[in-house]
Amino acid sequence: MTERFSAREAIALAGDDFRELPVPMRVFKPDGPLSWQGYDDSRRRALTRTGEDESVVCGTAVIGSSRAVVIAFEFGFLGGSLGERTGDRVEAAYTYARAHRLPVVSLVATGGSRMQEGMLALTQLQRVARQSALAREAGLPQIAVLRDPTTGGGWATLGAGADVTLALPGAQVGFAGSRVRPPDADPAAYTAEAQVAAGAVDAVVREEELRETLALWLTLLTAPATEPGAEAAPGAKPGPQAGTKAEAGAGAGAEAEVEPVPPPAALGAPGLPATGWDAVRHARSPERPRAAAYLDAYFSRRAAISGDRCGGSDDGMLCGFGSGPAGRTVAYAAQCGAATRPAGYRTAARLIRLAGRLGFPVLTLVDTPGAANDAQAERQGAGSAIADLFAAVATARTPVTTLVIGEGGSGGALALAAPGNTWATPDSYFSVIAPELAAAILKRPASEVHDTADQLRLRPQDLVELGVIRGIVEHAVR
Repeated sequence: MTERFSAREAIALAGDDFRELPVPMRVFKPDGPLSWQGYDDSRRRALTRTGEDESVVCGTAVIGSSRAVVIAFEFGFLGGSLGERTGDRVEAAYTYARAHRLPVVSLVATGGSRMQEGMLALTQLQRVARQSALAREAGLPQIAVLRDPTTGGGWATLGAGADVTLALPGAQVGFAGSRVRPPDADPAAYTAEAQVAAGAVDAVVREEELRETLALWLTLLTAPATEPGAEAAPGAKPGPQAGTKAEAGAGAGAEAEVEPVPPPAALGAPGLPATGWDAVRHARSPERPRAAAYLDAYFSRRAAISGDRCGGSDDGMLCGFGSGPAGRTVAYAAQCGAATRPAGYRTAARLIRLAGRLGFPVLTLVDTPGAANDAQAERQGAGSAIADLFAAVATARTPVTTLVIGEGGSGGALALAAPGNTWATPDSYFSVIAPELAAAILKRPASEVHDTADQLRLRPQDLVELGVIRGIVEHAVR
């Protein structure tokens, strides 16, 4: 079990210069709104034990170089439960964040809604959810840190509803608290690590790394949407998404003109393929640089999100935000050369929509033989996941730039590609279907696979001539 921190210890772990916000006043009749016998005594004992007069402490703090609104739960005060006064303070904190255009960091440790206030306590979840939604509409980043324990409505609103959800190692995380689960429930399923595997949490972060991790996230998510002198794609003409106006992020002002980012330079072997099969062979070469190499070369630093928030994650799809050309924050979604799972498509769609809300351009890297087509992928909704990503790209609020860095296999690759702003490296190909499968469908012998590759016109230079891509990227000048 992870160490349990008080609200103020958690704040000190995350940042400096904490300034508590004014506390909204609400006067209860004796023993609260339900006249629950002994409720006042319980509150007095909680005050004596913790030094806090409610289950949440709200204020602003400096985390790295960013000031943020911080909402920290005090689990020692009636289990960090949400009551009417908790709702008052959370609402006031979000109102302050919107008024001052500050990101919100929630340090969550709660057992759920407060029984002594009955349904009035439960309805605080609606208030909290509305405040989170208003911050989302305002383009303000929300980051949650799940402490031990995070259960019930606090998990289902501030925790799971954040843009980026982090957790401390070993923290108990789940909608059902330990005393209300089925007797045969596997306790390992209710941990931070299990929630990462299930796609509900982005990462587990050690206590000693929390401040640095939060600082990086806040720097990336509050950077201006457009930096002066930001460079456009080489020889670029504005595509259908170029110059999209988007609701700006917390550090970008109310409205910003977001320009597309240039595609990365090629990293693989120079020279265009002579034949279609050469293109396939080059793209499938184990020596060809993969997505991680391109991301490392393109970004000075980056932070990853993980999971589709629907029960799955896919290691073959890297998603996150990084500091790209001219210091601009860029969202990225990159395939890693494997067949893409439904969770990968959903995570990429989540990333593109988040980038749109916060006002950041998107870079996608295509490299997959195609979508996973096994029985499990079908049960996980492969078709609907791919459709969701197509829709996210088609309706992106900020411009998307795509680079094909390896295999571009059918619709499983096309779903990640930006219409009108897709580029390719010399060692890549893009095809309606793999040449082997095309030959099999056409009932051709294996000896005709190479000729079929030529007929498919899948080489980078073919794709330029056909108007499918905008151009072939060059290698970086050294």
